[in-house]
Amino acid sequence: MHSKKILCWFASILLAGIVSAQQPYETMQERPNEKTFKGWLTRSVLEQESSFTWMQENYKAYQPHAQGLQTMRTYKDSVRFLIFMGTWCEDSHFIIPRFFALADAAGLAADRISLAGVDRNKTTWGQLSATLGVDLVPTIIVYRQGKELGRVVEYGRYGQFDREIGEIIQKGFQQ
Repeated sequence: MHSKKILCWFASILLAGIVSAQQPYETMQERPNEKTFKGWLTRSVLEQESSFTWMQENYKAYQPHAQGLQTMRTYKDSVRFLIFMGTWCEDSHFIIPRFFALADAAGLAADRISLAGVDRNKTTWGQLSATLGVDLVPTIIVYRQGKELGRVVEYGRYGQFDREIGEIIQKGFQQ
């Protein structure tokens, strides 16, 4: 069953790329004065949107968990991340910029991060969020060689997403 989910994920990425070759996401307005980006996003899309002041503010405010950072730095070339976020979601506003700051500090290449924007129903293109069982955002899924090692949902178990990412990676390499 797990390999079926991964196959669906790769098929969804391929389909999204084919269907939306011009722009891999759509902009929606689900509530007044709020932009929802649904589809495949990049860091630069978030940084260039003038109404997303939270992006730069929370990037600058981040101080990484030392062990989480060291673990990511050690395994940066062996893991990938699939992240589901809502541009309307305050938890995403807090965590996603900090995740990018962590990735920068660790030297993680941008092509190791896939970012899916969801609407308020937590759906994205190709039913990927439903296929992977994502009901809360942000959800950060850590992969190694195409297999899910684990995921951090919202702030995680400790309220420190970076600490939990480090633990997930370490556990995945101890098996």
